[in-house]
Amino acid sequence: MIKHTQTPVAAELGRMDHVRLDAMSDEEIEAIAAEEMGDVPDDFWKDAVLVFPEGKTALSLRLDSDVFDWFRAQGPGYQTRMNAVLRAYYLEMLRRTQPTR
Repeated sequence: MIKHTQTPVAAELGRMDHVRLDAMSDEEIEAIAAEEMGDVPDDFWKDAVLVFPEGKTALSLRLDSDVFDWFRAQGPGYQTRMNAVLRAYYLEMLRRTQPTR
């Protein structure tokens, strides 16, 4: 089973510690990123696309218990990961149904 664990640096900074982040130099941020991510190939971000998410919609959703339990067992952020899986499916379906140029 894959288990989400928060690294010591991420736990220390906290998810929303923007004041501390704003006070850090680029070098400090790069050092933390290197510690968090390890060795990343030079072309790692080559195909990255900057996406600004739209607002969220609160809803009641019925899921199979085993699917929900598995996501929740992965730790904090499980709803965000569920959204990412749905977004990936949605984008792939858009790609498949849009005419090629």
